[in-house]
Amino acid sequence: MSLFDVLGSKARLQIIRELATEPRYVSELADRVGMDGKTAVHHLSTLEEAGIVESYRTSRRKYYRLTKRIELRASPEPDPMFLLHADDVEEAESSSD
Repeated sequence: MSLFDVLGSKARLQIIRELATEPRYVSELADRVGMDGKTAVHHLSTLEEAGIVESYRTSRRKYYRLTKRIELRASPEPDPMFLLHADDVEEAESSSD
């Protein structure tokens, strides 16, 4: 699945927006974006397969966090551009130092 396909879902974009602030566990994410847990897990699995998020366990909760910095740029004529790019979080942080 391409990055465009993965990010073409409003639900997945809402999840990414929530994870941009801090890691969250499934039921917390589901509540914050207004979906049931099963649907949230489906979208999180898609994001995890694409390498955009990763999960880890703390006690009995499974948390998810972003692993990529995602950038979308678009500009009109005379220099039209449409760019969707994803960098590893570590690479993005080290290049901004």
